[in-house]
Amino acid sequence: MTSRVIPVSPFVLVVFGATGDLSQRKLLPALYHRDQAGQLPPEARIVGASRRHLSDEDFRALARKALEEHVPARDIEPGALERFLARLSYVAVDATGKDGWDALARAAGAAEHFVRVFYLATSPDLFGPICEQIGAHGLVDGRTRVVVEKPLGKDLASAQRLNAAIGRVFPEESIYRIDHYLGKETVQNLMALRFANALFEPLWNAAHIDHVQITVAESLGVEGRAGYYDTAGAMRDMVQNHLLQLLCLVAMETPTSLAADPVRDEKLKVLKALVPIGRHNAAQVTVRGQYRAGASAGGAVPGYLEELGAHASNTETFVALKVEIANWRWAGVPFYLRTGKRLATRVSEIVVTFRAIPHSVFDASAGPITPNRLVIRLQPDEGVKLWLMIKDPGPGGMRLQHLPLDMSFAEAFGVRNPDAYERLILDVVRGNQTLFMRRDEVEAAWAWIDPIIEAWQETRDAPKSYTAGTWGPSASIALIERDGRTWYEDGAM
Repeated sequence: MTSRVIPVSPFVLVVFGATGDLSQRKLLPALYHRDQAGQLPPEARIVGASRRHLSDEDFRALARKALEEHVPARDIEPGALERFLARLSYVAVDATGKDGWDALARAAGAAEHFVRVFYLATSPDLFGPICEQIGAHGLVDGRTRVVVEKPLGKDLASAQRLNAAIGRVFPEESIYRIDHYLGKETVQNLMALRFANALFEPLWNAAHIDHVQITVAESLGVEGRAGYYDTAGAMRDMVQNHLLQLLCLVAMETPTSLAADPVRDEKLKVLKALVPIGRHNAAQVTVRGQYRAGASAGGAVPGYLEELGAHASNTETFVALKVEIANWRWAGVPFYLRTGKRLATRVSEIVVTFRAIPHSVFDASAGPITPNRLVIRLQPDEGVKLWLMIKDPGPGGMRLQHLPLDMSFAEAFGVRNPDAYERLILDVVRGNQTLFMRRDEVEAAWAWIDPIIEAWQETRDAPKSYTAGTWGPSASIALIERDGRTWYEDGAM
């Protein structure tokens, strides 16, 4: 089976922070893959912008090196590579000053009928100044979009200031707040499973679902991000955006369509229905952890403090939460969320556990009956498993087994699974905001998160220690097992 390629309109994409990690590791490879697939029009151009003084050829050499490092060798086609590199140019720009802006305006504004995209792969403190300069140089019109990466603030107040700074230049319909998790193929399939199959949606409620687990586990530590991470922690870095967005997609009501605002309206309702967590209950329904030295598949690894180069830190590298949604669909159904660094394996998945059957007609000799589960794996090995009770083949009576119907996307479709950024960047060009966060979503998420962080700060309790290479502190196991449940930990899809 081959994937369907739909070309997009001619565009010019300006990447601020073009020499940085995100651009080299994700954005340029994503654009190369789309060009290789024939999706970029011949006129499309990509302009790199940063403070470094480089020529066009210097930037192309930097891009070539990045592609050779981050794109599999089998996907590097000499003709496609040269075609892509020919699209690239570069302008040295001072984001907080005036140098380079006239040259950038000429590069970005040369083709007035093109879609114009400004991708801000920079620190958030530069979002406001860059947007102001874009507006001052007359580059904002009905075909202009701006893309901003997280962190979108560190609390509600800072998020509001950030949104206001961007909003003074760009209208809301031109602002694309990106969360790459929403571009993953399996996240798209979550909506297909729910809304295109009569099998699931009638059962997608408190009457039939016992609980939901959302896990985003990383086996790596903070690596080169220790400075940023120590000011953020797992709650700000992962829960406020990635995990809450996944929760919204699982829990939202059926939208009237998959257009941007109907979907985001329903996600916003979920965020506003979250039962508050604060000083009155944070100790009972939240767990914070911080990894110490341990081992991974590659051998011994240092603890968080060693990676940070500090003697002490109160920053959490692990969070587990028990979340409830106060509406008719989900009343009484707990959502267990967890995320952390230096965990046992790298995996992101959503596990929907259905309620047990009300009565068994089978003899005890048939074995225990395990509730059905739907497991949606985001990474690695994207796919879906539906765990069912079936009869063990053979004579000699009824023996039951709990086995999965297993669909791996790579095996089922036989095509390369596009990276999330490939879809999201081209959605920006198309003007499709469905997979991007609206301002009120971001602020509603912070309004729910802030009291949790404040409760932690008031207690001054240190994060619970856990050994690198495990599944986090024992308190996270107790959090779910107090309710008679356990974390789902399957080996592979």
